[in-house]
Amino acid sequence: MQLVPNRFLFRVRYVCPFVADIPDDDENLFRLPDSCRVDSLADMDGKSDFADMRLGWNESGLAVEVDVRGKDKDLECDASKPKLSDGLSLWIDTRDSRTSHRASRFCHQFHFLPSGGGEDRDEPAVVQVKINRASQDAALAEPGAIPLRVKRRAKGYRLAAFLPAGVLTGFDPEQNPKIGIFYVIRDAELGEQSLGAAGELPYAEDPTLWQVLELVREAG
Repeated sequence: MQLVPNRFLFRVRYVCPFVADIPDDDENLFRLPDSCRVDSLADMDGKSDFADMRLGWNESGLAVEVDVRGKDKDLECDASKPKLSDGLSLWIDTRDSRTSHRASRFCHQFHFLPSGGGEDRDEPAVVQVKINRASQDAALAEPGAIPLRVKRRAKGYRLAAFLPAGVLTGFDPEQNPKIGIFYVIRDAELGEQSLGAAGELPYAEDPTLWQVLELVREAG
């Protein structure tokens, strides 16, 4: 039995293309181009992805798009328990720190849920929480500061969110184009999809386990 996942043996640098016309206040879901797709490399560990994950950026912030397919059961979401809910958990380090196992004030943790919010717990929800054991906490975004749109369908859902530069402490693509990144897409039916080795590793609090995302000005 292999004790160390193959994806734990190296650190990947992913390219995140510049997308000029990302709408951050559109009532509709934006679509990021194919060049924004982030491959989890799950096949290296004998697994397969159930979601399409895309990231794009411009000076205004970072765009996230997730497309989950293949579901037969209802979503299991509760905004009061984001880490146990179906949806996307995303960690961002705007300074790509690699020297400390503890998060700094430039490290952020967001949870995007396709449901589980609102009074009836049937609305999409964005939940930002502090990172455990952080040496300094990132500022928490004001309610409603992060636009999130979700389209649910019979076999899954598509989620699009925009993280404005103002909610990402230290976001400066010109001076710091490389940022730390990690994500986990959870689904009670389909399992977990992560950007690198997850499992029992303390990825939720240790930035040294995250991958590198380079913000480049390539055509999206």
